Amino acid sequence: MASSSSSLKAISTFTPSAKLTPSSSKPSLLSFLKTTSTSAPISLRAWQSGSHFRGSRSLITNALKAVESSPVSSSGDLKKAASSDSKPTILVSEKLGEAGLEVLRAFGNLECAYNLSPEELCAKISSCDALIVRSGTKVIRQVFEAAKGRLKVVGRAGVGIDNVDLQAATEFGCLVVNAPTANTVAAAEHGIALLTSMARNVAQADASMKAGLWKRNKYVGVSLVGKTLAVMGFGKVGSEVARRAKGLGMLVIAHDPYAPADRARAIGVDLVSFDQAISTADFVSLHMPLTPTTSKVFNDDTFSKMKKGVRLINVARGGVIDEDALVRALDSGVVAQAALDVFTEEPPSKESKLVQHENVTVTPHLGASTKEAQEGVAIEIAEAVVGALQGELSATAVNAPMVPPEVMSELSPYVVLAEKLGKLAVQLVAGGSGITSVRVVYKSARDHDDLDTRLLRAMITKGIIEPISTSFINLVNADFVAKQKGLRISEEKVSVDSSPEFPVESIQVHISNVDSKFASSVSDNGSISIEGKVKYGEPHLTRLGSFGVDVSLEGNLILCRQVDQPGMIGQVGTILGSHNVNVSFMSVGRTILKKAIMAIGVDEEPSKEILTKIGDVSAIEEFVFLKL
Repeated sequence: MASSSSSLKAISTFTPSAKLTPSSSKPSLLSFLKTTSTSAPISLRAWQSGSHFRGSRSLITNALKAVESSPVSSSGDLKKAASSDSKPTILVSEKLGEAGLEVLRAFGNLECAYNLSPEELCAKISSCDALIVRSGTKVIRQVFEAAKGRLKVVGRAGVGIDNVDLQAATEFGCLVVNAPTANTVAAAEHGIALLTSMARNVAQADASMKAGLWKRNKYVGVSLVGKTLAVMGFGKVGSEVARRAKGLGMLVIAHDPYAPADRARAIGVDLVSFDQAISTADFVSLHMPLTPTTSKVFNDDTFSKMKKGVRLINVARGGVIDEDALVRALDSGVVAQAALDVFTEEPPSKESKLVQHENVTVTPHLGASTKEAQEGVAIEIAEAVVGALQGELSATAVNAPMVPPEVMSELSPYVVLAEKLGKLAVQLVAGGSGITSVRVVYKSARDHDDLDTRLLRAMITKGIIEPISTSFINLVNADFVAKQKGLRISEEKVSVDSSPEFPVESIQVHISNVDSKFASSVSDNGSISIEGKVKYGEPHLTRLGSFGVDVSLEGNLILCRQVDQPGMIGQVGTILGSHNVNVSFMSVGRTILKKAIMAIGVDEEPSKEILTKIGDVSAIEEFVFLKL
């Protein structure tokens, strides 16, 4: 409801706490990941990882071009922009391939500091914009706390991200990306190498011969043809292992609650339940991530359900196996052999019964250790980190909504509209009113399932929260921060008869149970209501309360409710002009009751004196000044 009657004049100004950036038709993930007290945003480009097969020379060239084309300070000092102080600082805490380091050096200030203690990492991180790790560095909550908001992206050079506290990263608005594709083939090949060498006792026979022995009868192996292999985890690596095992003549089944059945069928693999997989397999190959659900999932109970004499391969994560239970299963003969590349503790202790077991083949986490994979991972993670710092959203981001590149590209102008509507709506709320409920309505000609609104919701959340909070919001932490602040955002999709060529016809934002500093923004149901559209690629306000308007959402805006009579535009224009305030546009929306909303775009923020003079115009009933 309104805080005053329609006849009461009100002078209302609102200055967001965050520094505003120049308007752009495309949003930037860089500005999305940084605090809003940054320079102008870089244009958002739809980008997808996995392009590490491009030559490193082209990557370096692109990175240099990106630095040269980045926005500079208002003085236009290009030399300053190119200086080391203007470049992001990237810390690499574990060894990375030289090809990836070259990409990073070309883009930012690179620091390689290996074998850091947790205390040393926390001491360094507050001066870093990005951190790249492998599996050895633990990026725990204290690291994000020590970063004090500066750390924008953590890159994991590999697939598993169990050494990164994703919850803390999300809370602090830090993007986490990994490199899941470059070492896929290497890991799959190593899994097959362990499978075949275990089946034929290659490692044991080699050690025996080097000890001067000749034990042909002892090291009799088993054939693979016709045997059943259960692939536990049918992701990138698991599916590649399945392809190769099929080529060896094995029968392959798989368990993965998230794998699409059609992809498995295309390879000739049947998806089965967990119990069916482990109880029927002759060989079990593990390719699942380490999560609270999968931790020690292979335990005494699991081994008891397996076929006696089963053989186990693990090139995934060590923690999915209860290692003491595996030793018991090996001693009892339930598990005939095991081939392990990963362990719960790395490196394992020299006295480890599992490592020393005569029926176990071990390697020191070599799954990704090929020259080709190491270079590929280095370039892939360097690309992902540089891309995030440039304002691109990697498809390998693990703690942000996975928005496909084609959707990102199509939604770009609506992303800008969504954030501006959020900013405008919150500035219409009278001081002291707590915002708890926001309803967003998307009007679209498309089927509801064809409209992905996660990015739009995040930007509306950003627009609402940032101007009235010290928090900075991005795609990573938008939902989390909204929940922490008790803000419930509901979404509704309404079908309209328009062209399905465009994803969204309009976006409405309704804020309920608050007072308004501009009574005309309140709809019949008592909520602050605004609606906007994208016109000619630019965001426009098209409705305010019950008033139809046509206002370009850029710069500063004065909204006036007035009696619809001649000369009003001239009077207000004269006041602004006499004080050297440039007017960029004026528009008027009328109703049948001879009331009108006049929208005035101004380049500068008018002084209180100017606003008071506008309020003194007799026909103006109320007005509000807004910054967008």
